[in-house]
Amino acid sequence: MTSPEEPGTEKAPEKPNWLRREIEVEVGPVAHGGHCVARHEGRVVFVRHALPGETVVVRINGDNGGSFCRGDAIEIRRPSPDRVEPPCPFSGPGKCGGCDWQHASWDAQRELKAAVVAEQLFRLAHLDVDVVVEELPGGPLHWRTRMRMAVNHNSKAGFRAFHSHTVIPVDHCVIAAPESLDEVVNRSWSVGSELSITRDAGGQVHITESGRPQPRKGRGMVPGRPMRRRGDGTAVELAAGRTWRLHADGFWQVHPAAAETLAAVVRDWADCRPGELAWDLYGGVGLFASVLAEQVGEEGTVVVVESSNQAVHDGRHNLSDQRQVQWLAGKVENVLTSAYVSEQQPDVVVLDPPRKGAGKVVVTEIAQRGPARVVYVACDPAALARDVATFAEQGYRLAELRAFDAFPMTHHVECVALLLPLR
Repeated sequence: MTSPEEPGTEKAPEKPNWLRREIEVEVGPVAHGGHCVARHEGRVVFVRHALPGETVVVRINGDNGGSFCRGDAIEIRRPSPDRVEPPCPFSGPGKCGGCDWQHASWDAQRELKAAVVAEQLFRLAHLDVDVVVEELPGGPLHWRTRMRMAVNHNSKAGFRAFHSHTVIPVDHCVIAAPESLDEVVNRSWSVGSELSITRDAGGQVHITESGRPQPRKGRGMVPGRPMRRRGDGTAVELAAGRTWRLHADGFWQVHPAAAETLAAVVRDWADCRPGELAWDLYGGVGLFASVLAEQVGEEGTVVVVESSNQAVHDGRHNLSDQRQVQWLAGKVENVLTSAYVSEQQPDVVVLDPPRKGAGKVVVTEIAQRGPARVVYVACDPAALARDVATFAEQGYRLAELRAFDAFPMTHHVECVALLLPLR
């Protein structure tokens, strides 16, 4: 029998569990995701509601026993000069999880986002880029035109707490577009239902109440069926010199100035010539396709690839006057590896992928066609950096980058990158 002192018999050290522990830390740099990084007793602590350089007391609310844990700053012992009083009473530890930076000045918010974009490009793409996050018109409040809410056990609408199913009921939201939540917060709804709210460019508010999504074994969540609607279900938007009509729950930029701003950058950087072939991947209802169609003219072609059948339907209707626009419904990775476009060699590619990014398959398919310009619109800096690194492996360099504060008070930032071939 071996003794406890013999090699191979030592017990593995127990994993630390700091849950609900309160610790004092000096806050380090900002990290992607709306928090900052601190260190304590050899572990990384991701801290929300803090700012770089502050000394704070953190209550740990997430710990799996690994090299890091998560917590909220519940007491600020040495504040940053960039700290301000949050404008919303529902913002703070344990409250609404929608806003990340209400405790930071608007200038500081953009500096934090710029630091995140630069850090992701440096860490994932090995690029040293000076990033400036540009503000959009209208200020940091009253901008959000599309929102999702949940209904609690008292039939009141609210927002979920951070990383939680708990619904925090509210009577207003400081980032919501004017009048968009008036009816929502002043009436009762079905317990457990979900609400989708859209305020379009004409001021019409559309509300869809759906049943709670239900789990399906091995296949994610089954969306709840629509129960009630307010408004006619068709949102009217204005951008790129056109009036757009689309399903009220369909994708459109949530900041009222974002669609026009992004379309202008795409127009400038795509720079298509008459008669050229352009791809618009993850094309939605065709915002960028409309810009490309104007540039390539009637002798050119714009191929839009979009997975949402509703968006394709709306896009065809909105761009029915642009016969040079062709629509392909399906996942981008499937369409690009199919016979539909196997022989195409686009001159210009515009892509606006979801938060996870385009991925290696899509980036490789684009690069192998050899377009002269690739314009990449990104809502996640980490995904953008990963895809930029993949483009570099395929012979493309990051030539230009612009970043926009299309989501004030949150950690989200919208970027547009221009990629050019090395040759």
